[in-house]
Amino acid sequence: MNMMNQMAARKEKGFTLIELVMVIVILGILAAFALPRFADLGGEARAATVQGAFGAIKSASAIAHSKALAVGNSPASVDLEGQTVDMINDYPQALDVTGAAGNGGILDAAQVTTGTDGDFAVVDTNAGATAGDVIVIQAKGATAPANCQVSYTEPAAANTAPTITVDVTDC
Repeated sequence: MNMMNQMAARKEKGFTLIELVMVIVILGILAAFALPRFADLGGEARAATVQGAFGAIKSASAIAHSKALAVGNSPASVDLEGQTVDMINDYPQALDVTGAAGNGGILDAAQVTTGTDGDFAVVDTNAGATAGDVIVIQAKGATAPANCQVSYTEPAAANTAPTITVDVTDC
């Protein structure tokens, strides 16, 4: 009886070659189905980045507007945590670079970084000192940059809000 137990124990010491091959085949099939689901994570990441910039610009615009209303008398600029932001019609201007007086616009207020160090490129701006100017930023590396962008249009008149739009249809 003791000898039978020893023989049974010797036979159950590991996996057979067929069992190992079957496990490898099953893992290969699962990997083949899972790989396409994770292949385009870059596009989803860019879309999330653009959505984040949209939220930051929208929030910064509202905060700067609140500060302008609190200060009163339609100030030419407001101070947001040490950052001076140029205003027009009580909302941030659409400046993408430091203004002539050393002040920034909506991108500085929202802390959206453009240029070589940032995730975005400024592609269209007629930003100046007139109401209704537009700034458009696009995600770098997008498949169709025109369909992966945020645009900010200054209010054209007093008592109107800026127009902020986002497009993430082809990031």
